[in-house]
Amino acid sequence: MQSRPDISVVVPTCGRPQLLERCLAALHRQTLAAERYEIVVVEDTTRSGPATARNRGWRAARAPFIAFTDDDTIPGPDWLAEGLRAIEAGADAATGTVAMPLPRVPTDYERDASGLASAEFVTANCFCRRELLERLGGFDESFRLPWREDSDLHFRILDSGARLVRAPRAVVVHPVRPASWGVSLAQQRKVMFDALLYKKHPRRYRERIRAAPRWDYYAIVACLLASPFQPLAIVPWVALTAAFFARRMRGASRDWRHVLEMALTSVAIPPLAVFWRLAGALRYRVAFA
Repeated sequence: MQSRPDISVVVPTCGRPQLLERCLAALHRQTLAAERYEIVVVEDTTRSGPATARNRGWRAARAPFIAFTDDDTIPGPDWLAEGLRAIEAGADAATGTVAMPLPRVPTDYERDASGLASAEFVTANCFCRRELLERLGGFDESFRLPWREDSDLHFRILDSGARLVRAPRAVVVHPVRPASWGVSLAQQRKVMFDALLYKKHPRRYRERIRAAPRWDYYAIVACLLASPFQPLAIVPWVALTAAFFARRMRGASRDWRHVLEMALTSVAIPPLAVFWRLAGALRYRVAFA
């Protein structure tokens, strides 16, 4: 019988073998002795979402401490050693550093994705005592997309009174993956799960995620809907949409293809975002805007 490892690494994956291979290669280069950790890869074959995959992973793991990362990250050589050190020092959970290198002039998508590096708690780089996960029931599998399931766990950790610390020297590099044209449109669907997070944690959502509703989106949609009946409403719609486009373009790539993408998607995003916000509010029966 093999001795129990000190820490288990859970890596959910879904049809990305080359990225997974890169992540596993980095995990095999850890300075932590090989016998002290195990790697649990969970393939989301049912497309039920990363929350479900991570729950399957940590429940199958053998160690008292669990590390989470994603299949598209590159953990630094000291990642596990530093995370384990933080937990063994008495913490119930720890969050490390996510490095997301960007080009000198990023696209809007790249800049938006890089926000992961400043997030308080992300499953691309976190560590938990197994007993804490058992007490909290792990991840809420109602979050069916890779969105807000880590914030939900973070808020429940805070609510439980568990000790959460930073492990800044536990670093994973998280390169921004190439995205298809108009990716920002498809991403609006994720906003539906903001409604679920708000329903569960209204105060923490307003304190840590978004202090107020996106009134600019609602104003743009209101003007658009009013324009067939009041043609002058098209004037504030153009002004508000142009201002939204200008904010997205500030400091971003001026490549003509990117500019065209930003112009067209800036027209479409507010209606889509409002639709998915309302869909989330109806689905989860919460007054969310």
